[in-house]
Formats: sequence, structure tokens, C-alpha cells
Amino acid sequence: MASIGKIVRRTFLIGSAAIVGGVAFGAYYVTRPAANPLKPGEGEAALNPFVLIDQNGVTLFAPRAEMGQGVKTTWAALIAEELDVELDQITVLHGPAAAAYYNTAMIGEGLPNKGYDISNFQHNLAEALGVIGKVLSLQVTGGSTSMKDGFVRMREAGASARETLKQAAAERLGVDRSQLTTEAGHVIAPDGSKIPYPELAMDAAKLDPVEAHLRDPGEWRYLGKNLPRLDMVGKSTGTAEFGIDVRLPGMKFASVRMNPKLGGSMKSFDDSAAKSMPGVEKVVDLGDGVAVVASNTWLAIQAVEAIEVEWEDAPYPPETDAIFAKIAEAFDESPNSTMRDDGDVGVMPEGATEITAEYTVPYLAHATMEPMNATALFSGRKLEFWGGNQAPTFMQMKIAAAANLDSEQVEVHTTYLGGGFGRRGEFDFGVIATKVAMAMPNVPVQTTWSREEDMRHDFYRPGAMARMRGAVKDGKAVLIDGRVASQSCTHQAVERITGFAGGGPDKVLVEGLFNQPYAVPNYRISGHIADLQIPVGFWRSVGNSHNGFFHETFMDEMAHTAGRDPLEFRLELMKSEHAPSAGCLEAVREMSGWTGQTPDGVGRGVAFTYSFGTPVAQVIEVLDEDGTIRINKAWIACDMGLALDPETVKAQMFGGMIYGLSAACYGAITFADGEVEQFNFPDYDAIRMHTSPQVEVRVLETNRHMGGAGEPGTPPSMPALGNALFDLTGKRVRTLPFADHFDLLV
Repeated sequence: MASIGKIVRRTFLIGSAAIVGGVAFGAYYVTRPAANPLKPGEGEAALNPFVLIDQNGVTLFAPRAEMGQGVKTTWAALIAEELDVELDQITVLHGPAAAAYYNTAMIGEGLPNKGYDISNFQHNLAEALGVIGKVLSLQVTGGSTSMKDGFVRMREAGASARETLKQAAAERLGVDRSQLTTEAGHVIAPDGSKIPYPELAMDAAKLDPVEAHLRDPGEWRYLGKNLPRLDMVGKSTGTAEFGIDVRLPGMKFASVRMNPKLGGSMKSFDDSAAKSMPGVEKVVDLGDGVAVVASNTWLAIQAVEAIEVEWEDAPYPPETDAIFAKIAEAFDESPNSTMRDDGDVGVMPEGATEITAEYTVPYLAHATMEPMNATALFSGRKLEFWGGNQAPTFMQMKIAAAANLDSEQVEVHTTYLGGGFGRRGEFDFGVIATKVAMAMPNVPVQTTWSREEDMRHDFYRPGAMARMRGAVKDGKAVLIDGRVASQSCTHQAVERITGFAGGGPDKVLVEGLFNQPYAVPNYRISGHIADLQIPVGFWRSVGNSHNGFFHETFMDEMAHTAGRDPLEFRLELMKSEHAPSAGCLEAVREMSGWTGQTPDGVGRGVAFTYSFGTPVAQVIEVLDEDGTIRINKAWIACDMGLALDPETVKAQMFGGMIYGLSAACYGAITFADGEVEQFNFPDYDAIRMHTSPQVEVRVLETNRHMGGAGEPGTPPSMPALGNALFDLTGKRVRTLPFADHFDLLV
């Protein structure tokens, strides 16, 4: 079987297809195409990495992981729109680890602009810089970039395939291509006869792919409409295959224990109790931890917990208070960045009222519903890997190094992700699974972390502090001087990926603070990096997650100091700065019936955050029910610029808000004796169905450029809730979680 057949048969766990002669299409013209990972065999053809047409129909090789955000459905719609096939005629499979599947949008997100004020030149430059992603093998799902990445590329792939198939039909029929049309997977001849695409595939394979113009949006059948999710049936019936569902012949099962004092090594261990347990096959010394291979996962978890281990200490202060004291020390050092410095914050405007506040937020876990897991099969000269991951090329590189193999000797099979949120952009769970498999050559081993191991060995959203100083005059904000201190997720991630220490100004550290669309004449934001070795990583909405809380809580405090309605206070500052953002505030004002006045027992708060190219405003309502506070309702307005599937956007905004509210109410990772104190969901709770608000979402489309959807719903939720609690109780809380300060419904 040829390579493409192997990819379909082995790599993709959601189905298989027999390739009986086919051709893959796609416009991929950024200087030159990246190497096509789909290598054809005899009787097969693959001209591009994205769209394959064979005797079974159309297959889309999607390079972005499906982790609940609907990427498979919308990418299929992008193809179907130009290819003239029905949505249910497309099989969507995840592409293998390959440079060809690089993310074109992610590099541009790192440019030092605010985003909302980006010029056409800067926008075009960001798109042009996307080619760097190919050099870096940046096959990453994250940063709310999937649709921005695929919007043009996938339509070009579909259009190229359509016109090349028409050309093949034109040569067969002896007519000009312009005389042919396409519909529902067929080329239609002038006499009305139809030729199915599969019948033309091999002829099309002999042609150079035809470049084609994209259709006018007025002709779209799928894009901009609410579509049925292609993955919903499998997920609803339990037939969708996540990493934890992988089953291979002869498989064994493992679990792992690493040093709970993060970054510390292992002194010694006694595995005698574990080895005596029936069904235990092997204890694996990982150097800084241990694993047990057994006949089933539950036994492996029990056995690895039975091992007595003596651990080394952690390389950071052992207690939470000492850790935050270290974060506070960062304020004493020169800032890593000052990405906004308008006017002169050093001079207090005459007649202005000064306001100062300090805010603190805790470390947070990703807490994915599916704990970390991966399956690996090591044969000595080859390694196969199965699991949910957000960065297949980085995973391939790291597990190849762990196995002393070249990357070409490693196959990465990406399954559905049972929650990503940035956690599965890391590769530690893959490296551990590889090391376990190397101890059991030629035997597939699935290594599953216990929930406790998962919770206590995360790359956490870093704890952060902000010191805010502002001034109001004549009812307006005239000065904002904000400083934020935190560990740098970006610098740590660069070092984990490349082995070199990260450096330079960290835009992520200050996003959600420096780039908010308020016309404040004196406006400075500085970022200070804390020198700590707690492992931190990208958590849904990243720096915006804490900076949204800092900025919008402070905006509320300034509004109240100025004696203004908090929504009108924001709106007045925003109208002249960024109309789409102002439109979001106006929308939630209308949706919620906001008057600025609430009766006794009711509190309402508003917040706004611009992140990932998308402005989002939220109003949250809370009720006092006999002393217990319940989140009752929420209204969300976002401006996507272009919403390719409005219902998917609504779901992402809703889900992002719930994720943020969970953190705001209950989330906190704390440390004692160097160890994380939270073990499981009873220690790290979340919003549940009975504590979740009724939600209304409105999707606007006035923004100049397409924004992201997966993360922007998270940042404004935390300050909106805090502002609502203040409205209800008169108590201003500047530290999270709120459950430490209020009697919230649980």
C-alpha cells in the first residue's frame, strides 16, 4: 500500500478509505509550496496536501486539531463552497505532522501593534509573514487562528480542484472548460450529462492544477450560515475516537508519577509493592519519575501510587505567599516592555482625581476533561504516536529526540482532543509515553495520567499582579498607567521548544492591557517578568485572561469615581477610537436593557476586552437569594468581521465565558511545601449546569478583518462578574477567586 494509503489506514482513527487512484488539489502559492506529505504510490496521485479526490469521493486533510471549536466542519465548508460538493460528501481527516500544514496566521499575531488600529499595510505584512510558519514547521492549533489561517487557503484548494476537474472533463469531451459547470460532485456537460469527480481524478492528476478565482460571497451556499457539525454524531454516539479511546492489538496500559515538587528530580524509589500486584508487567524509571505498565489503566494507576518515592525539592519558593512576593519583586526591575506610552503619565492633569489599585490573580490549571494521555509503539527504528495534540510537528520533533530517532522515523496520529485550552500544545505527555513505550519494544502502550497527576503537573496560567494608577476629570478617564508582573509563558515556551532561553519584549504578557480601544490621552502599560521556575504555559486567552480582569475592573473603579454609568463611561471613550468595539457595548446595552440602575437583590456588571482581533462586550447579572449569590443571566456581543458559522461563534463565546467564569468563581492553584495543593475537581471546581447563567449571544460583522472566536469570550467574563458583585454588594474585590470573598451558589 502506498504512503497515502498508510496515512488513511493508520493515521486517522475516525475512519479509513481505500485509495483507488486519486488526485489531491490545493492552491498553496506562498513563494513555493511546502513539501507534500501525501506520497502517492502506483495508480495514485497527490498534487497538494489538502484535498484528495478518489473513488470514494472527497477527503479533506485538515491541519488544525478538532478540540470542540468546530474547525472540521467550517474547514469542510470552505472546501465545499468552491468545489461544488455537498457538505456530507466530504470526509475530514487530520493531516499528519508536516511542514506543509503550517499555520499562516500565527506569526502575524505577534507583530507589535494593538490589532484594532492595524493599517492595511500592517495587515498585508502580517499575512505575508505567514510564510515564516513554514520555515518553523508551525503546525499549531491555537491563538484563535484556525479560520484566519484557512479562510483563503481552503477556498483556493477547492477552487483549484474544481477547475482542474473541469479541465480534465473538457479534454475528454473535446469542449472548452468555460462550457462546463459543476454541481454536487459532478462536472456537467453542455448536453446536461454528468461525470462524477472520481471518474475524472486520474485524468486530472496528469494536469497542472488550475488556478482559479474565488467566488463572490453573494454566491456562497454554506459560509455565513449555521451548519450541522460533522463531528456531532460521533461524539453523541460515543464512536468518535479521542486519544484515551485508542485501542491497538496487544496493547498494554501505563500510568505515571512525576515529582510533585515541579522541576525537582527523584532521589530514589521502592517499587516492591507495585511489582507484587497481579497484572503489573513493568516498572519504568523515567529519571525524574516512575511509570507502571499493566494489563489495564486502573491497575496501572493503583500500582504507580503504591511506589514509595523520595523526591528532590522544587526550584522555586515552597509556599504561595512567597511565590507572589517573588512576583511582586519584578516591579522593582526595569520593564520587559512598554508597548503603549501615549501622552505623559508622569504629570497629573490639573483638577483630575487620582485612583490607584492593586490586583492579584492566582495560578490556574487547564483542567481538560480528558486527562493527559498518549499511545506509543516503539520498534527500535520507528515510533508511532497516537493522541490529541495541538502541535504535531513539535510533538514529532520532541518524541523523536526522546527515542534517539530522526523526525522522519516518527509518525504522529492526531485524534480528537478532549479539551485543549493550550495544554495539549505542550509535549511532555508525549515524551513520557515515548519513554514508557521504549521500555516495551514492539508493544503498543497507552500511558494515561490520573486526574491527580494531570492537575498537579500542568503548565499553569501564571499568577499575576497589576498595579494600576489612573485619573478622571470632568467625567472622563484622562490617565491610565498600568504595570503587570508575571512569569513569561512565551519565554518558557520558546525554551521548551528550541532549548534556548526566550528573550525580548513579551507582547503576550501585556495583551489585554496595552491594546484596549479607549481614547485616553495619557496611557502607558508596562510588563515586568517575574523570575520563577514554576512551569507556565498558554491558557485559554493567555495574557488577556488576567489583564482583562485588571483593566476592566479598574475601568469600573474609574467610572464610579467619576460618578458615571460604567457602560456609558466606556462607550464615550471608545466611540472615537474603534467603532466595532463601541458597537459591541451598544449591543449588550440593548440586549440586556441596561439602565445603570438595579433593584435591591440584583447586581449587573459590564466588561469589554479586545483580544485575538475580536472585540467582546459582556453584561452579567447576579441575584442575592437568601444570602447566596447566583449568576442569573449573561449577554455577549462580539464582532467577528466575518462569521463563517454564526452558531459555532455563539457556542465559542458561550463556552469561553463559562471557562472564564469557572476560573473567576473557583479557580486557584496554590502551593505548600513546593507541591500543588489541588488534586481533583472537588479542589478545583467549575461552573455547573445549575450555576450557569441564561445566555444570549449576538454576533456582529462590522470589523474590517476577521477575528478569532475560540478565546475572546473568556477575558471579559471575570471582570463583568466582579463588577456585578460590586453592584450587588458594594464590595470591591481585587483578587480572585470570588468564592473566597462571597457566598456563591455551588
